[in-house]
Amino acid sequence: MGDDGVIHVVDDDAAVRESLAFLLGAAGFTARTYESAEAFLTALPDIASGCLVTDVRMPGLTGIDLLRRVNEITATIPVIVVTGHGDVPLAVEAMKLGAVDFLEKPFDDERVLTAVRSACKRVRQADAVAAERNEIEARLGALSNRERQVLDGLVAGQPNKAIAHDLGISARTVEVYRANLMTKMQANSLPDLVRMALIAGVIGAAGARA
Repeated sequence: MGDDGVIHVVDDDAAVRESLAFLLGAAGFTARTYESAEAFLTALPDIASGCLVTDVRMPGLTGIDLLRRVNEITATIPVIVVTGHGDVPLAVEAMKLGAVDFLEKPFDDERVLTAVRSACKRVRQADAVAAERNEIEARLGALSNRERQVLDGLVAGQPNKAIAHDLGISARTVEVYRANLMTKMQANSLPDLVRMALIAGVIGAAGARA
């Protein structure tokens, strides 16, 4: 399993750490445990992805403190907080700070695994979106200046004749540039091109230039 299947467990209770590590390992995840928020923060610079499961009440930095620190450093690691009985207000605070879920002690094994699988799915989806955006931006970078101008006109909803008028070229020349940019962008249709432009933020940028 890739980095998104690494679950980082932070709890000052060794028994809880071991129990969660065993459960996650049996389900096919790689579990790494930390006895404190400080220990996890020390390791964080070397952590690229995965999911964090942290207790709320710990000596030193609390789970809420840890969540704030993680938010400041990276947005790629979803956080699940663990609460004891009566800690629901803390769980609500954590959710407001961006935690994706919370678990109450004592744990229900299936509830833990469901929460972790959902968090890992978020990581995979975010990675896929980022990869697609990077690919689209690379294709945009390969366009000539004139092709980019035609693209801006197309995503602004202009017909070829209007684009030709604005650029001072013929409608036939616009058609040529349009065909070229569709090929370079690997777009199957105009709606496909517009979707790519939305992902890359081109439509907003074109609007700002207009």
